Amino acid sequence: MRINEEIRAKEVRLVSSDGEQLGIVPLKEALRFAQEKDLDLVEVAPSAKPPVCRIMDYGKYKYEQSKREKEARKKQKIINVKEIKLRPNIEAHDLVTKTNNIVRFLKDGDKVKVTVMFRGREMAHTDLGKQLLDKVVDQLKDITIVERQPKVEGRNMVMILAPKQD
Repeated sequence: MRINEEIRAKEVRLVSSDGEQLGIVPLKEALRFAQEKDLDLVEVAPSAKPPVCRIMDYGKYKYEQSKREKEARKKQKIINVKEIKLRPNIEAHDLVTKTNNIVRFLKDGDKVKVTVMFRGREMAHTDLGKQLLDKVVDQLKDITIVERQPKVEGRNMVMILAPKQD
């Protein structure tokens, strides 16, 4: 934004500090209006013909704008991707522990990458990994949605789960 003497147009459409339209005036007259009120002349719409300028306290405007941006950043939720690794021949109790961890991650609002790792001859039985992932999804169907279906990537089968939006 250009302010005061930085404005290059000969004529501007002037808006007062309380939002009232003052019409099209020469730049020098607009600057004089702003100086009389101890405020700044700020170019708010430079692409308009003629450019629109507003009389305002530019320092106060910048301060309030930075406060609004800071408040918006506070309200943002950062989503992390947590990873749980499984093997195709995992025991039942171990699977319960892993699913409990998945539930905890999902309740915290994080996404979960579930990886089934295959070693050696286990690669011949990728269907067992698919069944395992289907079992996990079935156990968690009320709190999660499958964001990415199970897919073999090298020696791993990967699936991504996201928390259900209420």
